[in-house]
Parts: sequence; C-alpha cells; structure tokens
Amino acid sequence: MKKINLPRAAKLTSPNPVSIVCTEKPDGSTNLATVSWWTYLSFNPGMIAYAMAKTSYSGEMVRNNQKVILTIPSAEIADAVMGCGSTTGRDTDKVWKFGIELAEVEGSSIKIPAHSCVAIQCGMKEYHEVGDHYLYICDVEQVYGDENGNALFAWNGYAKVAPAKHGRNAAL
Repeated sequence: MKKINLPRAAKLTSPNPVSIVCTEKPDGSTNLATVSWWTYLSFNPGMIAYAMAKTSYSGEMVRNNQKVILTIPSAEIADAVMGCGSTTGRDTDKVWKFGIELAEVEGSSIKIPAHSCVAIQCGMKEYHEVGDHYLYICDVEQVYGDENGNALFAWNGYAKVAPAKHGRNAAL
C-alpha cells in the first residue's frame, strides 16, 4: 500500500449513499441539498445522522426550523441530484431550476422529490462541528418508502450518481 489522500480513498470505497436533505425556506418553499454521507444511528429509538458543509444554506434552515426530511432519490432524477449538490438554495430555486416534481408528506410542510425511494421525516436533536462540516443527529419521526424505486449511489468520489446495479465500471 502507498499513502493516498482522503478524496482518493473516497473513490476507492465507492459506492456511497446519496440523499437529498429537504428543508423549508423562510417563504415556505422547499430547498433541496444533495448530501453524500448519512447513516442510521439507532433503530430504537430511530435516529439518523448526516454531514453538511458549515456554509450550507440547508444546514442553516435545519438549525433554524429543527425539522428536516432526508430522502433517498431514485434514478429518474439523477441529473437534478447532481445539480442540487452544486447549487446553493440561498439564491436559487432548485426545484424550479432542475424541474423537480414535489410531493407532500403527511404531517409536514416540507415537500420532497416525487421520485424518492425513501423519505425519513426527522426533528433535529443536535449538531456538532466536525472539521469543515456539521454533523446533524436527528430523531426519526416517520419513514415512508417506495419499493419500486431504484436508489442512487455516489461513484468515483462523488463525481457521478447512478444506481448500484450499474456497478463500478458503468459509473466511472
């Protein structure tokens, strides 16, 4: 083995789960941000965690509102997922810009992409500084799923998103 940097390690350990953090803007509209790392923390009680850059507008909205829905996007919106990860919602309506159809979630004013495999509705429990990111720890309030969806994963160090069944070679 030889020494490598962390971004290279990310490429070697692909695929990685991809999610969209859905938050509510002050005007009541939905903001979407692609997140390249999240995990289950506990099943009883239900808890998840995800990391976002400190500068993230969506992170600011989660800290202000204490509510978030983490979705697992399906292959139908792969291009939009990449766009949501490279554009700020601070001055852009990503839903309009990327033509994302939204769906309502029972008991929430936050909408989610209609093409989602899973939606995990949460309340923010706490967040912690972890280098250039914040780690958000959330209590799961409700979970919704569509078993017909084809979940996206990040490949090649988050350079591309594609379903896992396409495999490493198809995504590089």
